Amino acid sequence: MLTPYLPYPPTSGGQIRSYNLIKQLSKDHEITLCSLIKFDSEEKYVDKLKPFCKKIHIFKRAKKPWTFSNILNTGFSAFPFLVIRNFSNEQKEELKNIIASEKFDLIHAETFYVSPHIPKTDIPIVLVDQTIEYQVYRHYANNFRLAPLRPLLMLDVSKIRYWETYFWKKAARVIAVSERDAIEMKRLVKGLKVTVIPNGVGEDLIEEVPIHFKKSILFMGNYAWLQNVEAAKILALKVFPEILKKVPDCKLIIAGQNTDKISDLKGENIELSDFAVDDIKSVKIAYQENGIMVAPLYGPGGTRLKILAAMASRMPVVTTEIGKEGIAAADGEAILVGDDTDALAKDAVKLLNDEVLYKKIANNAKKLVETEYSYKSIAQKLSDVYREVVEANR
Repeated sequence: MLTPYLPYPPTSGGQIRSYNLIKQLSKDHEITLCSLIKFDSEEKYVDKLKPFCKKIHIFKRAKKPWTFSNILNTGFSAFPFLVIRNFSNEQKEELKNIIASEKFDLIHAETFYVSPHIPKTDIPIVLVDQTIEYQVYRHYANNFRLAPLRPLLMLDVSKIRYWETYFWKKAARVIAVSERDAIEMKRLVKGLKVTVIPNGVGEDLIEEVPIHFKKSILFMGNYAWLQNVEAAKILALKVFPEILKKVPDCKLIIAGQNTDKISDLKGENIELSDFAVDDIKSVKIAYQENGIMVAPLYGPGGTRLKILAAMASRMPVVTTEIGKEGIAAADGEAILVGDDTDALAKDAVKLLNDEVLYKKIANNAKKLVETEYSYKSIAQKLSDVYREVVEANR
């Protein structure tokens, strides 16, 4: 299994998914994990993964994305910036030795941009793309504040699209986390074999939590990610002021990692709570003690783990159609959906003022997550795909 991050601590979306899947998959499979890290300090988390992995190999990548070397290499390479910043020559060379050292039935590549490390091989590859990356970066490029630079960014977007679809074609099976992503993948590559396996919620959040009806709004995220920065700004500057007009004693808590990137949003009734990367306890408390989540997500991509985590914690969620992608929650039953800032604000006000509606949404969401989005059932679906692919390759 190749991941572009060490799957611990499980605080960001990709790490949460990979860590929980590895825990479950290890019951039936022997896993050799190859992960990229940025800092030496991450090595201390390897012991957390040892109970679930036969072997673990870690490789260094650039600490900072926007280095002169990365930018220069991107300019003179066919690969996009996303691949260059997540590339390790050491891993590319060492993977040849690892693959030659023993018999592997399957290679699981988590994200297309780890694929350039994989040497030529007859071992079937299952490629999991948690989001369609070129769509994410196209959204960013289209909204980039310096218009003269947009054509350069769009050139990189076209490179992402080329290599993303290239590696999909080389895989024995592609995994999407939402039906919308699967449809788009098959549109881009005719005849592509795609299976939808959604994201889920870890065992730490699928526990009994009492109703916590409060006049507080939470948004959780890692603000190193563009979609989370955009959503936090829309929430603080456009949605929350409308909510305050109707619920003046309401508070907004914007929490997670790298909140220094949105420090200008802090103000009256708006609190920024920065959590250390391994502070899982504080993340859990934030979900279980605040009132509602409002997630004005407009950037495309995958299934939003923050929304599933809130639902598991009996926290009603207000989001957009894009935000609820990959989650089979009915609007008005287990979630509230609005696609403009006025609609999001109105739905949030309803929940903050109506305890009966609050309880209905919270309880239905909790039940849905427990039934459909546990990692035990998701890992079984992935394991079934593994077996299909291996059998087909014999």
